[in-house]
Amino acid sequence: MRSPLSRLPLLAKIMLSTSVALTALFAITTEFVLNNIRQTMSQSLQQEVQTSFQAYQSLWQARTDLVSSAGRLMSDMPDVRAAFGSNDKPTIIEKAGELWSKVSNLNAIFLVADPMGQVLASLSGDAPPGLTGNLDFVRQAAETFPNAIDESSATAPKTASAYFIPNGNPCSLYQISVTPVYVQSTPGEPLRKQNMLVAGLRIDALVAQNLKAATNSDFLFVSPGCAIASTLNGRATGVVNSSLANARNDALVSDGVMEYAWFQTQLKDISGKPVATLSILRPFETANAAVASLSTKIGVLWLLVMCAGLGFTYLLARRIVEPVKQLDRAAAEVARQNYAIEVEVRGDDELGRLARTFNNMCASIRQAREDLIRQERISTIGRLSSSIVHDLRNPLAAIYGGSEMLVDADLPPGHIKRLAGNIYRASRRIQELLQDLLNVSRGKTGTPELCRLREVAFAACDSLAGAATAQAVTTRLSIPADLEAPLDRNRMERAFVNLISNALEAMPGGGEIRISATAEIGGDGEPSVLVTVEDTGPGIAPEIRAKIFQPFVTAGKRNGLGLGLALTRQTVLDHGGDMWVDSTPGRGARFIFRLPGVRAVPVPVEASR
Repeated sequence: MRSPLSRLPLLAKIMLSTSVALTALFAITTEFVLNNIRQTMSQSLQQEVQTSFQAYQSLWQARTDLVSSAGRLMSDMPDVRAAFGSNDKPTIIEKAGELWSKVSNLNAIFLVADPMGQVLASLSGDAPPGLTGNLDFVRQAAETFPNAIDESSATAPKTASAYFIPNGNPCSLYQISVTPVYVQSTPGEPLRKQNMLVAGLRIDALVAQNLKAATNSDFLFVSPGCAIASTLNGRATGVVNSSLANARNDALVSDGVMEYAWFQTQLKDISGKPVATLSILRPFETANAAVASLSTKIGVLWLLVMCAGLGFTYLLARRIVEPVKQLDRAAAEVARQNYAIEVEVRGDDELGRLARTFNNMCASIRQAREDLIRQERISTIGRLSSSIVHDLRNPLAAIYGGSEMLVDADLPPGHIKRLAGNIYRASRRIQELLQDLLNVSRGKTGTPELCRLREVAFAACDSLAGAATAQAVTTRLSIPADLEAPLDRNRMERAFVNLISNALEAMPGGGEIRISATAEIGGDGEPSVLVTVEDTGPGIAPEIRAKIFQPFVTAGKRNGLGLGLALTRQTVLDHGGDMWVDSTPGRGARFIFRLPGVRAVPVPVEASR
């Protein structure tokens, strides 16, 4: 099945292929560029998230240092040390609480505990739930501090910082700072670890919003059982938290509405165990908007490039296709046997060389055709001469033989009259043959006259009776005597002679020739006669049956060049009829022709006999 594209003109195919190629190339390039832009923006956002995390660390460290410095300042004050040395809770609260209110303006907690973690007092008001009683992280931090130090180093006590989630409240997260307080019980002795100052900042939604305002990023603090604080809404927080659990490090996460670049870190307690997770998110919405705007611009650019590309392609392709169109028109003229056509040669490229080759081919065909016509004419003249010589041989032989007998022998009058009749008929046959050839060559036909078909066929049989008797061939004539038709008598008799002669040529060892005719009414209502001439010879070879009526086609004959059947069929066609052959190898040949205008007329008794 032919493709629908095969019906398109060459110019349309070039335009279509160019547009498809441009579209595919532009689409691949656009996709490559947009992917690179997305990757670059994603990497840029990742770097911004890293920067936000560093900003968060700096900001949070500053607040932690502020709280820790307040604790260190208090631990260095003599009054506070004296109060801690007395282990008197009201005194500790009075001295340390007054000083804490003066040195700290943060919304933070401040606890005093012993090295075993027992909370002695809360200097910032009531201690939140979970920050009373024994605090394990205080005991763990105390173990990291020396029990005694020299007085010279007492002004710089160490501080331990970590994250803490109170027991029973997984949705509360604190960043705490533990500072030891060293006191001297006896002058001259080293300072000994007496109490712990615990300063802490609670991480909540307000803290997260402050961090977002400072870093322009979203923050999400999550413990294993709860979302502690988030700058996202509740729905987005849950979706993002689930997405972060399965996300790759370089992949974006989505809240179902927008995508985020992200960074995640673990928040650890005093022993280094993770207690919560901090996720910093930077929305990809701005990058997506930029990519969408760039995609729109690229689409517009694609349309402009496509229009310009198709325009230039059309101009260039038309210049290329025009010589091809000329070659196509010239080839069509050659198919109509117009070999005088020539195409214009416009260059030395492939198309120019093709046009030059086409012109040379046409010139070669013209020359070969002229040579072939000339040779065919010479061959036709030779064949026609041979045929004429062959057809004239028998009547000339009759004239020659009869004249010789008249000259050399003293014959009775009856015999002389018979020989004279034979010479007359042979001379008349030669004259008719020459006239037939002349008429055929000039396209002329004789004047038809009403003839009895049986008489015409009988005359042909009579002229070949001697040859038939010599070959032991029996001729049976079964044509009704009352059939009459307008015929060119000489040509029609010659047609019967040709058919009978071919049958005699095919049966040198004897046989039978049957000539019959049947009157009938055609499909148009016109009367006609169907004439059949058949023999009992070997039949016609299958390889020449289709071209048996062409000139110079012959097979299985000792003499002749194949003009007889061609002239016979032309005679029938000139009378308005048709002729065909029905032959089976080994069962003889049967030639059938139809003649129109036949009619049945009464026959005198003498004529019928």
